[in-house]
Amino acid sequence: MVKKFFVPWAVFFLFLAAAPGFSVSLEDLAGRERAGALIQGETLTEVQFKDSPPLLIPQNNFLRRLITDIREDLEPSLFVERLSLYKKPAGSGYWSKAEREALFNEALALSTLTGIQYYSASRQTMRTFYESSVIIDGPDTRNPLADPAYGPAAGTPSLPLPAEITLYARQKDLTFGDNLYQYTYHIREESLVFVQQNLTAMKAGIIPAVGRNKLRSVVAVLDAGEYLLLYLNSMARAASLPGMKDRVGRSFSNRAEAMLNWFAGRADRAFGF
Repeated sequence: MVKKFFVPWAVFFLFLAAAPGFSVSLEDLAGRERAGALIQGETLTEVQFKDSPPLLIPQNNFLRRLITDIREDLEPSLFVERLSLYKKPAGSGYWSKAEREALFNEALALSTLTGIQYYSASRQTMRTFYESSVIIDGPDTRNPLADPAYGPAAGTPSLPLPAEITLYARQKDLTFGDNLYQYTYHIREESLVFVQQNLTAMKAGIIPAVGRNKLRSVVAVLDAGEYLLLYLNSMARAASLPGMKDRVGRSFSNRAEAMLNWFAGRADRAFGF
């Protein structure tokens, strides 16, 4: 005789509400070989000087569509990818709603980019990336604003996180000058993705390096249970002046590392380290 088991509907829906709506492993996202290298502490980097397909992009449909759309729009001459791993506190599983909100608010804290360091290949020493970084009310008025916050941090715990928001920032970069940027944040159940786009031309001294709206830097934070998989992709239509391509390529690769290190520090705060 086949036994039939009946579960009260209230209990069933309580189970669904408590369980995460996704369970993608690190191997599923990055592949077995890359996952093993990341767990061993490696950071993976690819730098290409043409409009090439991504080589390190995780298996996430939303992220892949986003990168494809940007590539088709931008047709980049510089394509930098960096993939690294963040280990959550011992015993952690897939992020809770509160943890995801905390990570989102930390990613919104663009003022904390002020003073971050990166390794300058040309100078062979650590150098300040952003001398200043502040959110502004718009590219025309440029009035400074405080870093925004959502959820309990803003005193509105009952409101859900937005699916997408756009911020503007003024950031003084010691390599490429004082520029305006647009940041677009995409919030999904299994990921946080934000895109930086330059609204002003970036120059290395007096030399044009990246034209207006010719840069997209994508930071993706993907939940993988006991880990966060961090993926950064910088695409740019860089200047083709002699020697400039290699210089910009080295700079963007090192700066990608600095951005991922910055987010890892913000994640420490979110997880209470």
